[in-house]
Amino acid sequence: MLCFTINTMSDSRYYSSKQYLRIRNKVQRQQKTIMFLLSALVSLGLVMLTKDQSFNPTQNYVLFILFFAIGLWVTEAIPPFAVGILIIGFLVFTMGQIGNMDVQRYVHTWSDGVIWLFLGGFFLAEGMKKSKLDNQLLGFTIPRLGNKMPGILLGFMMITAVLSMFMSNTATTVMVLATLSPIFALSDTTLQKPLLLGVAGAASFGGMGTIIGSAPNAIAVGAIESMGHKISFVEWMIYGIPIAIILTTLFWWILVKKYQLEDKSFDLKVLIKEQNLDDESYTEEKAKKRIVLLVFLTTLLLWLTSEWTGIPVAAVSGIPIVFLTMLGIIDADDVRTLPWDTLMLVAGGLALGLAVQEQGLVDYYIQKLRGFEIQPISVFLMFGMLSVVISNFMSNTAAVSIILPVAVTFVATLSGINPVITPVIVGMAASCALALPVSTPPNAVAYSYGKVEQKEFLYGGLVMGFTGPLIIIFWVLLVQWLA
Repeated sequence: MLCFTINTMSDSRYYSSKQYLRIRNKVQRQQKTIMFLLSALVSLGLVMLTKDQSFNPTQNYVLFILFFAIGLWVTEAIPPFAVGILIIGFLVFTMGQIGNMDVQRYVHTWSDGVIWLFLGGFFLAEGMKKSKLDNQLLGFTIPRLGNKMPGILLGFMMITAVLSMFMSNTATTVMVLATLSPIFALSDTTLQKPLLLGVAGAASFGGMGTIIGSAPNAIAVGAIESMGHKISFVEWMIYGIPIAIILTTLFWWILVKKYQLEDKSFDLKVLIKEQNLDDESYTEEKAKKRIVLLVFLTTLLLWLTSEWTGIPVAAVSGIPIVFLTMLGIIDADDVRTLPWDTLMLVAGGLALGLAVQEQGLVDYYIQKLRGFEIQPISVFLMFGMLSVVISNFMSNTAAVSIILPVAVTFVATLSGINPVITPVIVGMAASCALALPVSTPPNAVAYSYGKVEQKEFLYGGLVMGFTGPLIIIFWVLLVQWLA
């Protein structure tokens, strides 16, 4: 009888839980449907308010999809990558109604050089993960970090920043924090919170270092190319790597002071033993590691020397794609797990920027802005800060996709400004958004360990959100002045 009662109670709880989830999912679907329709209606209203009588149907279509995409990115009525697909589909359908319009160029954003560059980076990152080359770097570095907490924290943050220049920020954070899990399993240590916050922040800052480091960088490069200019892999690194190092170091100093780590010690031997990060654990698959290392170095060398060799960086990206699959490092299952949603979002953003540019909307609104008197530095500061603020509440890739067309249009009204500057500032500033657990995927990963409260992201996030754009603007302008 007792057994029957217990089973009945268990079944009742299971049924109640199932019903609750079903109702919650239904409510969420209804909310997203309402937000989708509301975004469409608001977009139609904005088109009616902002369009000019001289606009032709295609210009009105592009203006609508611009407002509609912004609304969907902000409300998250559908996933960000789905917005990218919607943009391309909408442009192909509406522009295809015009007989003399070539709509294939919007689909061709899928084969843009930026997409191939990113895809090559994805294959390299997957190859490093499969061969455990990334873990070997940790195993090589950990014994050299010493036993002082500030040095340990700085070491792991710099490792994370460097890896994030070539790997997904999220994957890098997961990998480094998984290696540090024995520390988080301890009942109490002063080093836990700084490590969680520091690794998450360093992953975002490190992503600034290269074009493939983060999706906002790719959006910025696409905007630069749409204006008829080029920025090479090395040129971006000249902007990005010093900024990544400076911001990572500054964030480290903030954490050291906040958590009073000076002169405190911690023994890392237990970490090395628990994670088997000594050299002996890497004897089985040395061949795979050597292959990945060789492919990585070759690809990186050709990326860096593309201006001298004449080989486009997009073509170089084929090296890891071909050789890592041919030599069995990456298989079909691994390819299916790559972050294709990021490429969908980037391709949609490129198509939207192309349509806005080609339909003359940029030129029209530039004329409207010519009467404003404003200093260039104020514009850079305004859009840099705006990029940080918006990226704290939504995908930084979507935030940059929203801000860049407006920023580029506004700066175009000012004379004597290098058009490369604005996209670089806006793209990098988005990676300074750290104020909330949901601001970046690395922050969310760190928060998931349950060792850091939401309010503890706020202090460092606000400081870096304010100082980050200032440092970015100063360095970018300095590089331009020295060039």
